[in-house]
Order: sequence, then structure tokens, then C-alpha cells
Amino acid sequence: MSNHMTNDILIVGTGRMGAAYANVLRAMSRNMVVIGRGKQSASQFEKETGIQPITGGFETWLAHAEHVPNTAIVVLPVEELASAAHLLLSYGVRRILLEKPGGLNGSELQAVRIDAQARNADVYVGYNRRFYASTLKVLEFIQEDEGVSSFHFDFSEWSHAISQSDKTPAVKNNWFLANSTHVVDLAFYVGGIPRQLNAYTAGGLDWHPAASVFSGSGCTDKGALFSYHANWESPGRWGVELMTRERRLIMRPLEQLQVQHIGSAIIEQASLEDHLDLMYKPGLYRQTEAFLENSNHASLVTIEQQCDRWERIYSLIINANSD
Repeated sequence: MSNHMTNDILIVGTGRMGAAYANVLRAMSRNMVVIGRGKQSASQFEKETGIQPITGGFETWLAHAEHVPNTAIVVLPVEELASAAHLLLSYGVRRILLEKPGGLNGSELQAVRIDAQARNADVYVGYNRRFYASTLKVLEFIQEDEGVSSFHFDFSEWSHAISQSDKTPAVKNNWFLANSTHVVDLAFYVGGIPRQLNAYTAGGLDWHPAASVFSGSGCTDKGALFSYHANWESPGRWGVELMTRERRLIMRPLEQLQVQHIGSAIIEQASLEDHLDLMYKPGLYRQTEAFLENSNHASLVTIEQQCDRWERIYSLIINANSD
């Protein structure tokens, strides 16, 4: 094990998300070390980024590296995120950005939290939709209108596509945490954290027997009432709608924003400063910038916050009694 740390950024994973982060870091003129496993994904990564990754797996690389970066971005499959975090922490990496959701389930999230705290390390979970230009504009409008009075969100998933995907059964079985929390996290980020939540579920799928229909409501710490719905057996799409005293703010798709003003039936497309979202994967540039330059950035999700959301919100939504 090496005790020599460097200022390079370690990217673990050479899939599409790894390439997206690499393009952002290159634009920021940041030095990086990219570790992958197979030659095929490494070759595709190099075509997309112009950067040649090291192959053979980061476990092997860590065991033989003379110098280990202090900062890492982990973009491995969901079922490998937690184990990667533990290994990096054991080699002295003290700043880690895990792609969402940070672990396969609540137990894995808690284990990463405990390990990070024991080593005095900072671990964050990458919910890039918090950094969309549309999200920033929503927050601006909310401030102008002195808060959100109510909001609704929909995290319906395309079951026909998921069932045929190459995701592992474990990931499919935990699909709400693995994927749907992108929407749920965003909704509660802009509308407030629930202080009361009433949740209901029904149905079930072969690949997700816990439930396939979700509904609920409550109120947040910002005084807003909220409701949600999702039906994984019916057509639908992700969306968040927020109501203020002056405007209805419609994020559907989440990268865009439509606005309806009070006293008008017209729904207008909002003008966004979205050049970074058009040049790079939406939200990723600002998220990476926050991770590298501001540990206390309010939009970053810490592993502690992710564990708290699992305990108080996510587990209730997915495990709600439908009776």
C-alpha cells in the first residue's frame, strides 16, 4: 500500500459515464488517471475522449501503484459502487464521488458511511440533476416567489425496457433506489425534505416483486404540500411540477422548464443558461466543479444524507403497506 498521494483525479470505470466525467475534467484542465477492466470498453473510451485508460481493473492497479490520487470518481455498475468505495478508502483516498445511488441497498450505504466516518473521509453521491440549468432556474423562480406552496412528481419507469436490459437481477430488484431516486431526490431538493410522508404501493413485476404502482403525499420542512405517483405497468415519464404563488414550474423532461404564470393559460418555455448542459452530459460539469472545489456545496449529496434519505424516505416509499 502506498502512502504517497497525488493531486490527480482517479476515474474508476470506462463506460459512458466515465467518458462523460473525463470530458469534463479535460475541459477543466485537470490531470486524471483512468482505470478500466476490459480492452473493449477501454478502446471505446479512448475513441470518445482521446484518453488512453489503464486496463486490468483498479484493484490490481491500486495494489501496485506508487502514487494514489487523493480524489476519486467512481462510475462502476451499481452493484460494485460500495465495494469500490471501501477499497479506495483503505488505500487512503479521502474524497470520493460515487455515481448514484452509492450502493445497492440501505445496508451498503450505511457500511460506506461508517467506513468513511472512521477514516475521516468525504464521500458524495452523484445526483447530477440537482445541477441542471433547469433546476437552477427553478430555484431562482422559487426564491423570487417566496417559496413553493405545493409540488407533484412522477417517477414512472419503462418496465418493458428494464425487463429486457442486461442489468443484474439484484439491480432490477432495487430499481427504485438505483434509478428512480434521480427524480425523488430532485423533487425533495427543490421542494423541501418531507417531515410527514404517507406512502402506498400496489402490484409487482417479475423483476421487481415489491411493487409496480406507487402513490403518496405529505408535507415538507419548507411548508409545501406534495404528492407523487408512478406506475411501472403503464406508459409514463419522469416529471416534476412545482407551484408557487405566481407560477407553475413544469420540468418534463427534467432538462427543460416550462412556466405558466398566474392568470394565464399559456405555458411558455423558459430561457435557460444551459450551454454547459448542451456541451457535456447535463448537470455533470457543475456537479464535478462543486465536488472538486467546494466540499460544503449545498447541492452535493453526502453519504450521510443519502443514508438519512434511505431511512426516512426511500425505504418508506418502496416498502409501503398498500392495505
